[in-house]
Amino acid sequence: MNSTAEPPSLGYLLADISRVIGRVFDRRGAPSGVTRVQWRAIKCLQHEQGQTQVALAELMDMEPIAVGRVLDRLQKGGFIERKADPSDRRCWRLYLTAQCEAVIVTMDAVAKGLREDSVRGVDPQELATTLRVLGQIRETLIDLDRSPRG
Repeated sequence: MNSTAEPPSLGYLLADISRVIGRVFDRRGAPSGVTRVQWRAIKCLQHEQGQTQVALAELMDMEPIAVGRVLDRLQKGGFIERKADPSDRRCWRLYLTAQCEAVIVTMDAVAKGLREDSVRGVDPQELATTLRVLGQIRETLIDLDRSPRG
């Protein structure tokens, strides 16, 4: 980049950081046999087991059919189980299996290591300020997303 070029925009920089951190995460997590999107589903279920596929899709900001494919692979791998909803026979509730606990421990360590490595060399006060500002931007964007369109 030459010296007269404008610095990257916030949106571009955030998207690029997300892309790169995702690639590094995938490489480090590959031995576990769980993909990044599968890991996201596992973490969402860890916070609230018994969710439906539709609720999980909404939480992950994905289409239910796409989440269904992710869940199929997780179920085939023995990481989750689907249990019939006692009050609605058309609905399945999602639960992590005991086998999933080892993957959670491994992937939590991968995520922690990546978080630590990604900020190595960053002044702790600058990092705290950056995280605070990004949190404010996030809250503003959430408010904008909730506001009426038009």
